[in-house]
Amino acid sequence: MTSHPLRKSLRTVAVFEAVKGVLVLAVGLGALHFLHKDAHRIAYEFISRVHLDPAHKYPRIFIALADHVTDGRLWFFASLAVVYAIFRFVEGYGLWKERAWAEWLALVSGALYLPIEVYEVCHKLSWVRVVALSANLAVVGVVAYVLIRKRQEDRRS
Repeated sequence: MTSHPLRKSLRTVAVFEAVKGVLVLAVGLGALHFLHKDAHRIAYEFISRVHLDPAHKYPRIFIALADHVTDGRLWFFASLAVVYAIFRFVEGYGLWKERAWAEWLALVSGALYLPIEVYEVCHKLSWVRVVALSANLAVVGVVAYVLIRKRQEDRRS
């Protein structure tokens, strides 16, 4: 059994992972709202409502991306969102229940993103990228610390 401060840290990570799953699931299922709709028109109306000029670079890119939205792609991305959310929910459950497999899963899945996030922060610094990197470093650090402590406790037993 993990000590109280470590258990609290693991449960915080578990909730964080579950919240990520909920957010991605909401976005993925929300994308299905656009099935059978004119994405170009919706993108153009959105650009107009936020008072951007559709002729400028980024609004033009956004509208061009909307031109490539199809029902098949919406279903595909919604399906990916469901799979990702299930992965995060299972990981969160396992962390909440202090399962070793979930701790290793959290460590590996979090560590996989680190090189990409470091590159993104170095390539173009923004507060969003720094927050994402910091959150992921915290998750990986907490889980690594828990695994190290458990291993030390097992050696003493």
